[in-house]
Amino acid sequence: MPATAPGPETPVYSPSEINREVRTHLEAGFPRLWLRGEISNLARPASGHLYFSLKDARAQIRCALFRGNSAGLGFRPANGDEVLVRGRLSLYEPRGDYQLIADGLLAAGAGALQQAFEALKKKLEGEGLFAPERKQALPAWPRRIAVVTSPSGAAVRDILDVLARRWPLARVRVYASPVQGDAAAPGLRRALLAADRDGFADVVLLARGGGSIEDLWAFNDEALARTIAALETPLISGVGHETDFTIADFVADVRAPTPTAAAVAATPDGLELKRRVQVLSGQVATTMQRRIDGLAQGLDHLDRRLQSRHPRRHIEELARRLDVARLQVERATSRVINTRLQHLNGLDRRLAAAAPARTIARLEQQRMSLNGRLRRAVDQQLERAQARLGTAGRALNAASPLNILERGYAVVRATDGTALTRPDQFQPGREVGLLFRDFEVRASVLDKPESL
Repeated sequence: MPATAPGPETPVYSPSEINREVRTHLEAGFPRLWLRGEISNLARPASGHLYFSLKDARAQIRCALFRGNSAGLGFRPANGDEVLVRGRLSLYEPRGDYQLIADGLLAAGAGALQQAFEALKKKLEGEGLFAPERKQALPAWPRRIAVVTSPSGAAVRDILDVLARRWPLARVRVYASPVQGDAAAPGLRRALLAADRDGFADVVLLARGGGSIEDLWAFNDEALARTIAALETPLISGVGHETDFTIADFVADVRAPTPTAAAVAATPDGLELKRRVQVLSGQVATTMQRRIDGLAQGLDHLDRRLQSRHPRRHIEELARRLDVARLQVERATSRVINTRLQHLNGLDRRLAAAAPARTIARLEQQRMSLNGRLRRAVDQQLERAQARLGTAGRALNAASPLNILERGYAVVRATDGTALTRPDQFQPGREVGLLFRDFEVRASVLDKPESL
């Protein structure tokens, strides 16, 4: 049908007019809306704006995200990302291009989950739930271990095998819970609270095998994180593989990369412990034997010192010296008597030759007097020597340690045999020995003595 000229009532638009009209209808008919699709043809000019196409399998639409809205994104968009775009439809009049003017951009699918993960992580970290000072220390020798996981997964079998091999002394109780899906987070919270409140466990393992971020999402639940932070029982998280991180890992007292590693972190190695005990037992035995040998040598030394200083030896030495002195006195006395007798005999001979009776009688009287005085002097010297010997013997006997010990007293000695005689040597807890007459008792100082 050939075209005819429009009538006077028919409106005729210029390109700018029709584009303006279309733009008005678009913006009025489609208020703010959400689109989901894949980013392509992404451009980042120096202005800071983002220009890209949003496409699906059958169509695409141009999008613009201006700098004021792009600066606050929680991620860096890239070609191929699946995103949710919020904005309004419009038309770029100079070219007649139909487009979406975006004012919001969110990652969709796994990207959205990662974005939510980062936001929750930042929030809880700001509240101090990840702070090292709030984390509890693990028990060195756990007697009871709680395992919160699925009762039918491979993780629980691996954990039980490791616990039985490494630390068979511990009792293990499994608190069952779903670990994936909508029921997982509430179930995990209930299981953790039960394990914490019944007082069974010394340590709790929270475990699950590997999977995608969607599979592990229950362990990124905020309520679960706060439940973990409030537990009184130390908790080890072992969720996923080594490269997987969940919010539960950051809140837990200890994060293990896998369920098996969590079981290892919770327990000492029984075989290694046995080997260490054997080594330490040998070291203790060697140390004790050396100590016993040292004490025996010390006792032998003390015994020799006691024997060398025994009062009996001093008395025997004094008796020997007294015998020598008595012999010397007797010899000296004999020499004096013999000398006097010889002198008297000489006088007697002279008197006999002169035969004066009166002189003889006088000399005889002198002789007898001298003999008496000499004998009395010798007897007095012997008596004084015996008295000094008796006094020395009694003094030695009174000063003898054995005589003091015989009366019930004791000598307090340090472990090296040194006698303790001052109050400052008696510190509470010090090991001492009490030496009696025939035996020694080991004791310990209870209180610091007061000086008299």
